[in-house]
Amino acid sequence: MSDVKERIVGAVTVMSETDANTLWKLIIDNFSEWENIKEIVPDETDVKMLQEIEADTDCHTFMSSDTAMKELGL
Repeated sequence: MSDVKERIVGAVTVMSETDANTLWKLIIDNFSEWENIKEIVPDETDVKMLQEIEADTDCHTFMSSDTAMKELGL
């Protein structure tokens, strides 16, 4: 994964739900081919990975949503 994509993932991980919804709207509004993305319920493996991420303090060191938004020019 490229550096910019890793920064985006990190930013989304720590942003508020409101900011995440704002970003999602920006994506939908600007990338029409994304309109057909369907949401799926996470399977057991996904849930386990998310729980492990939440429990691992090394996964909690990211930039703030404000810093990420500035880097993204938003």
